[in-house]
Amino acid sequence: MIRPILALMATALLATTAFAAPVLRNEVVVAAPIVTVGDMFADAGSVAEQPLFRAPQPGTSGQVSLAEVTAAATRAGLVAFQNNGALSVRVSRAAATVDEAVLTDLLTRELQTRGIAAAGTSAEILFSTPAPTLAAEAVDEPARIESLRYLPASGAFTARFAIAGHPAPLDLAGSIELLVEAPHLAANLAAGTVLTSADIVMRPIPAHYAVSLGVAQPDQLVGMQLNRQSRQGMILKPADVTKPLTVARNDLVTIYFRRGAMTLTVKGQAVTGAAAGAPLQVLNLMSNRVLSATVLSPGAVEVSADPLTLAGL
Repeated sequence: MIRPILALMATALLATTAFAAPVLRNEVVVAAPIVTVGDMFADAGSVAEQPLFRAPQPGTSGQVSLAEVTAAATRAGLVAFQNNGALSVRVSRAAATVDEAVLTDLLTRELQTRGIAAAGTSAEILFSTPAPTLAAEAVDEPARIESLRYLPASGAFTARFAIAGHPAPLDLAGSIELLVEAPHLAANLAAGTVLTSADIVMRPIPAHYAVSLGVAQPDQLVGMQLNRQSRQGMILKPADVTKPLTVARNDLVTIYFRRGAMTLTVKGQAVTGAAAGAPLQVLNLMSNRVLSATVLSPGAVEVSADPLTLAGL
């Protein structure tokens, strides 16, 4: 009776041991430069962190024969495993792509860190030779700038990049054009048009060109009036606009003269136009005299309180 029970226990123990044996994977993808036992085998147990062999270069793969896997596993302390009939294992190395866009972004951020590209400024970067597309290690920082030399006067630069997984640095040169957003007219508009946000489109222009032109900001333009007929695409400057005319030339107005509690009024006609609070010339229609006045509101102007003005009324 005892012998059958012992035989059953031994069989169960053997089955448990077989079930717990590490299982060889058919395909392995790693990020690190070393393939470990845990990468190659499922349920590797205490030897999971032991190294087996070097991984292929980032972005590449290769076949490892069963004999090579067995020899490496034995050296690492794993003497038994299940292979499910596999004759070889395909090992691939994950990679991060480092291309022109990534390198351009690195340069832009470096310019911002140094204060060369201020807020609201972007950089147009041109490489002297095409930037290569590289497979780097799949890490948090696959590429970084080791050095950057930039000459603002000419825009020329030279930069050295470190690429994760590549022993040699990457040296590139080219030019950098700093750009700022500037307001452009969205359509052809007549003189006297009061601008709205829909009349303005922001487009990048070279920063040095913006400084020399003295371009305006949108908040300096919306609600302002064009001084002259303007074409679509024109860059807008503060000198291109004025406050909208409250009183236009030839408008009929009421001329006010105030002194203490006394207020005199007379009909007039604007000789020049002006915005509210600005001076203009106005014709007294009763005396045919031209007076200097200040615009109060549409249709209303006020003359000064000096004796000559009073006599001119």
